[in-house]
Amino acid sequence: MASYELNAFDRRFQSISLVGAIEQVSPFTLNVGYWLRDPNQLIQYPERVASHPRIDFLWEKTCFEVFIGVRGEDFYREINLSPSQAWQAYAFEEYRYPEILPPVAAYDIELNQLKRTHYGLNVSLDLTEFMLKHKLKWDHLFIGLSAVLDTTQGEHFFAMQHSSPNADFHNKRDWLHTF
Repeated sequence: MASYELNAFDRRFQSISLVGAIEQVSPFTLNVGYWLRDPNQLIQYPERVASHPRIDFLWEKTCFEVFIGVRGEDFYREINLSPSQAWQAYAFEEYRYPEILPPVAAYDIELNQLKRTHYGLNVSLDLTEFMLKHKLKWDHLFIGLSAVLDTTQGEHFFAMQHSSPNADFHNKRDWLHTF
């Protein structure tokens, strides 16, 4: 299991710390965990929902994200995970394209489990259809972890790194995990 400290885009914001961990657990299953430290209880959480529905615009509230890129290819997937238990996966052909909102839903990634925990969030994703359709192996993939945290002090953007002048989770240079 590899872990990464996610950094706030606003470097002055030190009130919350966030760590993400990535683990390949079977031929096509990816587990991701997010561990939050919020001693002042600044994070505002969305209301819980039942049965893990696919919902768009989750990033408008506290939301954790997984980006899956493929070496040498422009296409990628974005998975949004809400502490409410809702989720969604999106398909992009290249950087932020197609430019529609909500983005095109991706049905080649499935949710095995999504659970809000006392320390953060755990997710298990089934990448079987995505990997088989594109004839991918784990070493073809690279992963980016990020989060939008809605707090009493405004929105804060966390990622493995921020190499753009604005917070931009779609920047593949910031997706640091490889297998």
